[in-house]
Amino acid sequence: MISSNIAKRYARAFFKIAAEERRYEDFYQELGRFSTLLKENKNLSEFLANPVFDQPDKKAVVEALLAKLQLSELTASFLKLLVDKRRIGILSDIEGCYRELVDNALKKVGVTVKTAFPLTGELSARLMREMEKLTGKQVEMTVQEDPTLLGGIVVRVGDTLYDGSIRAQLNDIRNLLGEER
Repeated sequence: MISSNIAKRYARAFFKIAAEERRYEDFYQELGRFSTLLKENKNLSEFLANPVFDQPDKKAVVEALLAKLQLSELTASFLKLLVDKRRIGILSDIEGCYRELVDNALKKVGVTVKTAFPLTGELSARLMREMEKLTGKQVEMTVQEDPTLLGGIVVRVGDTLYDGSIRAQLNDIRNLLGEER
């Protein structure tokens, strides 16, 4: 909980700077590149998180990486600040909070759709239009196949879950029958 609040504070600060530059997506991509590097390289993330190593050594390593990644000066400064403040370990949380701020500013929403079978292009487009009407925002839809659903569809919009799967309906029937015994 505490790291979540801290991540939100750092994300808001970075977002304010990005708003001045009007480069929300660019900075998100840059944060993502560095975050992916940390996720893929366990030794690097452990080195940066380990308090045994000196801050100047950590900063030198990060500066060398930033030079190779060719990130903007603003993103590079932000990442160096995270190293200085010993917050680089929560970069993925900061990245997630920043994404939410960007989506709100650009009136976008992420929608995850799970189906038992692949959606046709027409059905996918129709579902996207309906989700845009429902949310009033531009929808970025991710479709996943889940054969355990048996049929139907499960849609997640933010924290809201719409479950129209056959599996859920069968569970509801099972619960109803179990109550009448």
